[in-house]
Amino acid sequence: MLQTVENDQKIADTRPTSAKQKKQKVVSMFSGCGGMDLGFMGGFEFLGKRYARNPFEITWANDLNPAACRTYKENLKHNIHVGSVWDVMGTLPQADDVDVVVGGFPCQDISVNGKGRGISGARSGLYRAMVDVVDSLKPKAFVAENVKGLLMKHNTTSLETVLRDFSALGYEVSFQLYHAAEYGVPQSRERVFIVGTAPGIPSFRPPTKTHEAKSWINSEMALSDLENMEENPEFSHIWSKAKRSPDQGDRRLKADRVGYTIRAECHGNIQWHYDLDRRISMREAARIQSFPDDFIFHSRLRETERQIGNAVPPILAWHMARALKEIL
Repeated sequence: MLQTVENDQKIADTRPTSAKQKKQKVVSMFSGCGGMDLGFMGGFEFLGKRYARNPFEITWANDLNPAACRTYKENLKHNIHVGSVWDVMGTLPQADDVDVVVGGFPCQDISVNGKGRGISGARSGLYRAMVDVVDSLKPKAFVAENVKGLLMKHNTTSLETVLRDFSALGYEVSFQLYHAAEYGVPQSRERVFIVGTAPGIPSFRPPTKTHEAKSWINSEMALSDLENMEENPEFSHIWSKAKRSPDQGDRRLKADRVGYTIRAECHGNIQWHYDLDRRISMREAARIQSFPDDFIFHSRLRETERQIGNAVPPILAWHMARALKEIL
């Protein structure tokens, strides 16, 4: 199956411009450091494989975190509006200049590690900003990402409310839980994607899985070439020196298994290397999240940890973009 993906990428990269689909213009909300947007744009390499450029162009992006915005701008090479989404809505493009809205609305109140407030919480309640933007811009489609906790029983009301609010705008709305490792990400990460399509647009079909469990990319495959590399802040190859702690996140990777979920708030307790007597570096965490090596995080360790943990794995986003491309 992986060979099929590679062949598709080569074909996509070599077709004449006239044969390619026109660019679909994308508004990106809660953009973070740019994992979702990089995946939608495509045109990057990871572990020696090329992920072709997609027909999506990010024309507007926003995030509250200045450090994440700095990383975003330096890597994706276009502007991003810094500040509360409510404060920057006046800068949104005109409705006739938007095809797709994407965003991973904050999940702290929904996460199993959160306080259980659901969408009533101040952070996760920001999904309403995305509803407002979709209502205002009326794109052909939207893609919203969130944690697996949204599907848990105690969040049933939250999920039903989110789906109802988007459906009330006239969109055909579907949702599905995706395991990142099944799409070539070396990480045990499960996330919910909610996709809506406007009337006249075909129903969304989830991307085909590329990796069965026996072929998942394990930690050693993803990280082995970094084992003997000295710390290098410019490459984000730096790691926490925090001592061992019983707090969550303090686990050792297993060389023959995919990495554990990279969290945004490990407070120094990010997991340990499978073989070395140290925690994994930020570059290794970025690898586990499927960021290419030329994606540089312009922050210190703790802030970089937060950016990587909050991100949508670019490769998973790439596959979502490819599936969306087929119906647009």
